[in-house]
Amino acid sequence: MNILYFSMSGNTRAFIRSLTAYAEKAHEEDEKAPLIHATEISDQTPPAQETEPFAAFVPTYLDGGNGLDNGTDEIITNALGEYIEFGTNAAQCVGIVGSGNKNFNWQYCLTAKQYAEKFAVPVLADYELRGTPTDTKRIYQILRETFKV
Repeated sequence: MNILYFSMSGNTRAFIRSLTAYAEKAHEEDEKAPLIHATEISDQTPPAQETEPFAAFVPTYLDGGNGLDNGTDEIITNALGEYIEFGTNAAQCVGIVGSGNKNFNWQYCLTAKQYAEKFAVPVLADYELRGTPTDTKRIYQILRETFKV
C-alpha cells in the first residue's frame, strides 16, 4: 500500500513510522498482510508521476483563526497538494487521511477535508496529533479495505 505524506512538526512522520511498523509486524504474522511503502513529500521533492494508487496523509496547518469561525487557509502543506496536482497523480489518489488537534474545533482535520473536496476523493480516516496504537490498527484496516488487500 502506497502512502504519500507531509510532515512539518514530525507528528505525521511519527504516525507513518508507527503504521509502517504495524504493517511489518502484521506481515510477519501473515504474509498476506500488506506492507506499506511511504514517501514523504516536502518543498524539495521534485514532481513525479505516480503510477500506483496511493493514500495521502496530511496534517492541518492553517493561517490562524480562533477555532470557531475563521482560519481556513492552508499555509504549510502546499507541497503535498501540488504534488498530487502534478500530471495525473490525482487520479491515483484513493483517499485522504487527516490529522490535527481537536482543540481547534471545526478546524480539526480541515486540510484533509479540503484536499478530499479538491481531488474528489473520500476522507478515509482521521487521528489526533501523533495518533494512538488504536488509531494505527484502525487506519491500517481502513487502508486494507480501501486498497482491497
